[in-house]
Amino acid sequence: MNKTPLTVAGAEKLRQELHRMKTVERPNVIAAIAEARSHGDLSENAEYEAAKDRQGFIEGRIKELEAKIANAQIIDPKLLDADGRCVFGATVELEDLESGQTVTYQIVGDDEADVKESKISISSPIARALIGKYAGDVAEVQAPGGVREYEIIDVRYV
Repeated sequence: MNKTPLTVAGAEKLRQELHRMKTVERPNVIAAIAEARSHGDLSENAEYEAAKDRQGFIEGRIKELEAKIANAQIIDPKLLDADGRCVFGATVELEDLESGQTVTYQIVGDDEADVKESKISISSPIARALIGKYAGDVAEVQAPGGVREYEIIDVRYV
């Protein structure tokens, strides 16, 4: 199986969620199932069914998180020596050549992408257009509204 790139922060976030699922969510749902069982007839017990459904979700999420962590290639952007190139983990400051607006994004793994936190997925069109380019280069991004051009102002590894 291929390794999935993750930043150190993204891997830590997955580990924390896994820990919470195992130490908080799993025991809570087991207690809810025991409580629902104590109410008697399970065939018409909605609480029992809901708790069992929740248990299935939690166990599935635990397996998913364990697999993601096991298959992760953890990359620390601070340790990169990419000579100013846009690479996975880099923080890139861009200027939209049409509007003049500047934005800053960090290129991260699919599981940690969050536009609200200025983190874009390595597989997104904008990240694919940026990879391998240097500050001063212009990247053409195929967007739903047509091609957009961004000038790379700065590339940092933080």
